[in-house]
Amino acid sequence: MTEENKESTCIAVVRIRGTVRAQRELRETLQMLHLTRNNYAVLIVNSPSFVGMIKTAQNYVTWGEASKETVSMLLAKKGRLAGNKKLTDEYIRKAGYKSLEELAEAVFSCKVAYRKLPKMQPVFKLHPPSKGFRGNIKKGYATGGELGYRGEKINDLIKRMA
Repeated sequence: MTEENKESTCIAVVRIRGTVRAQRELRETLQMLHLTRNNYAVLIVNSPSFVGMIKTAQNYVTWGEASKETVSMLLAKKGRLAGNKKLTDEYIRKAGYKSLEELAEAVFSCKVAYRKLPKMQPVFKLHPPSKGFRGNIKKGYATGGELGYRGEKINDLIKRMA
């Protein structure tokens, strides 16, 4: 039952570091995740293939389980359509949802993959965090840095970056 619960969680991944001297495999992995620039975030499903990609890029990104409020806030503030247009109620109705909250619930419960919605930009362009990063961006989160898995604390980081 815990694996079933894990499968239905939504993971937020934020790119923190640049890739000037990174290996080609890592750069390709970040491109597949659509994390082409620093401070870009994506919402993905907690599946073994995506977790493997995150593990490959763990020295350049931070990730954790996104809350429903964070997903809703990201869609409302930073969700963009093709041409960098804001997400509108008209588009949400065309996509088959009644409101932004219903779309956020579907993305949060992994009923629909955000990256597969038509005419949507697959990334959220965030600002650097207010008051800066708390630790070193070259160390893991467990050792006082910013990289790697941070669990529910990813929500606090995303709120400071939105």
